[in-house]
Amino acid sequence: MFAHLSAIVGGLLTAGWAGSIGVFIGPLIIWMVKKDTMPFVDDQGKEALNFNITVGIVFLALLLLSVLTLGIGLIIAIPAWIIIGIAWLVFAIIGGIKANEGVAYRYPLTMRLIK
Repeated sequence: MFAHLSAIVGGLLTAGWAGSIGVFIGPLIIWMVKKDTMPFVDDQGKEALNFNITVGIVFLALLLLSVLTLGIGLIIAIPAWIIIGIAWLVFAIIGGIKANEGVAYRYPLTMRLIK
């Protein structure tokens, strides 16, 4: 549960000054500490980390679109950032609730980079 919800806390704590790097740090720390002793935390930590990496890649791609089109891409990027941000928040909360119930949660549309 903490691997999923720590992304939200990390994002809130680092939103203004560190580019929301905290969304990766919480799940990464929990996964690294508990992966060898708790198989469920290993699975859910990887899942939370993969989801946050995927969302980060999409946000970065939208930023590049905006910069490379000299701001015209913001017409697409701003609504996409809002929609993806809300979806990220909802899915992270759902993941935390499911993990608390002992159910392995799989995020939709997530690249499984860490196996």
